[in-house]
Amino acid sequence: MDNRELYSISNQIRQLTVQAVFDAKSSHPGGSLSICDILAVLFFKQMKIEPSDAEDENRDRFVLSKGHAAPAYYAALALRGYFKTEELKKLRKIDSFLQGHPSRGKIPGVDMSTGSLGQGLSAANGMALTAKADKKDYRVYCICGDGELQEGQIWEAAMTAAHYKLDNLTLFVDCNGLQIDGKVEDVMNVAPVSDKFQAFGWKVLEIDGHDIEAIDEAVNRAKESKVKPTVILCKTVKGKGVSFMENQAGWHGMTPNEQQFEAAMADLRRQEGR
Repeated sequence: MDNRELYSISNQIRQLTVQAVFDAKSSHPGGSLSICDILAVLFFKQMKIEPSDAEDENRDRFVLSKGHAAPAYYAALALRGYFKTEELKKLRKIDSFLQGHPSRGKIPGVDMSTGSLGQGLSAANGMALTAKADKKDYRVYCICGDGELQEGQIWEAAMTAAHYKLDNLTLFVDCNGLQIDGKVEDVMNVAPVSDKFQAFGWKVLEIDGHDIEAIDEAVNRAKESKVKPTVILCKTVKGKGVSFMENQAGWHGMTPNEQQFEAAMADLRRQEGR
């Protein structure tokens, strides 16, 4: 799949995300929209997965540590064929399997239940350790937020991954600079992130998290890493693709009204086929 196709898929993920959030009248659009390009590369090019055999023991694993970005995750899973896209209209509805946060065992394609921030990397460590113990060659991918780095468990997990030389583990940090209470640097500054991960023994890559080619290349470089786990620090824009949501902390957990929904979809449709 070429970069143009992947950009098209990331736009489709964004449109489905906005539609699902609007229909639900509840969820988290800002941090969902910032990871759509990463999801497109992982689920449609890089990850060794097969929706028809979702429990294949040799499949690559994925953990969305920032579980509130579930709308984008669900959109990617639906487009990849794990369930029908029509199910996205039922997001957060009482009769739907698409809960507000990912749920292992209830949602096809979900490898780990998440939502309590800081815990996803520990779960990803366990999966990567299991692959090593079982002499399997599958890889484990995890996405966390930059505000999530304020959680101490993230750094315990970072230390663990380096100690056990989990070179089959790749962590993406969605560095959009915002969290529910405002700027990450104002709430609890986590900088310098690159220096911290290097000090913990990780291979560190820094990229534009909306550049499909850069994301793809970074994943390939992570695969070449030996002994060390890899973290890909992705500079992103919260609310990416929707002009009035971009770089606005208020859209962390707010849903659009009908007029805003139409404006958001118009923004995204203008970006089709770029």
